[in-house]
Amino acid sequence: MPGKFITKTFRMAPVKAVAMLEELVRDDPTVVGVVGLVDSRTSTAKALRELNRIGLPAVATTLSADKFDDNSELYLQMSAPNADQAKMIREYAVHLKVSEVLIYYTTGLNSSRKQDRYVDTLVKALEERFGRRLLKEPAFRWDDQSLAHKTCGYGGLLVFAGRWSEFDGFLRALTECGDDPPKNLVADDSVNRYMANHHLRKTAPGNVPVTYVSKAALATCDALWAARKANNDLRDSFLRLVQKQNPLDRPRCLPNDSTPVGERVSLAYDAAIMVTDAVERLAARLRPNTQAKWDPQAVNPISVHTEMLLRAQRGFQGVTGLIRFTDDSGVPVSRRISLLKVKSVRDLASEPVEVFHCGVADSADDDARCVKP
Repeated sequence: MPGKFITKTFRMAPVKAVAMLEELVRDDPTVVGVVGLVDSRTSTAKALRELNRIGLPAVATTLSADKFDDNSELYLQMSAPNADQAKMIREYAVHLKVSEVLIYYTTGLNSSRKQDRYVDTLVKALEERFGRRLLKEPAFRWDDQSLAHKTCGYGGLLVFAGRWSEFDGFLRALTECGDDPPKNLVADDSVNRYMANHHLRKTAPGNVPVTYVSKAALATCDALWAARKANNDLRDSFLRLVQKQNPLDRPRCLPNDSTPVGERVSLAYDAAIMVTDAVERLAARLRPNTQAKWDPQAVNPISVHTEMLLRAQRGFQGVTGLIRFTDDSGVPVSRRISLLKVKSVRDLASEPVEVFHCGVADSADDDARCVKP
């Protein structure tokens, strides 16, 4: 296939990784973009600015910090922005008829809130949505008994707005509540990484119910099996892929097997398909006669970015739902996000149940309002 894209996480020394990519692009002009990037942090923002400088599109799978598109004119993201996540949590509070909200947040990796753009913009968005009804507890310590004192039996909405790596400590602190846990615990979408990790959940402190934000509820195992029964070819093809044995991971979504897909997989799949779709469409237009000699530089990064943007402005159908841009920002609108609930954090046998969602599923004509399924 003409054109290549690079999958890169940028977990370590992101700017150094971009420097390596810049050298690669000089040697191989068929490289047309980057898929991946992990964590909305200032270091990731700097990497995006560097990618923009060298003219490489970046398709982010899970990044959702608000205004992250300011760092690159060649940026596209698969996930709904934090502003949408805050809106859903606010609507869920209305649905539960709670009058008060208490949020706790951490940044992880010993970074400040300013450096952690995900946590910072999520907290700001929650502040804007809830106003005076919202109480905050930043950077709590796990050996501080104040967490239990404030949250045991709490009848309002308790929101964990931190990183998944700190969630275990948060749950450990809640064990002080004994048989009087908070009534309504909601965790942000970072926690889906914790919920997809069977080892962490098996050893989770306490056994409380958890409701958490999902960016890919349409691609859970249950949803994929239901899509197969409904003859949805797109999701059935994805289900067949995750059920296969591969060198890095065990098969997922097998009958009588509760191993989850992990939403990073489905979001990355949609991102990669969007890139390959753009390259194939460009190649077909540039070489209608397949017998003609192909110029490997005919498809370039800018044309691929433009093709992806224009294609998704009409609506790009992914396994995680419709991906649609209405402007040049590369941030999707009305993206389906959900709240999934498990009755017990240690219960690995039961699939999480969707209890609330916002945004469209597979058509721009779908009802985008925040509702209970």
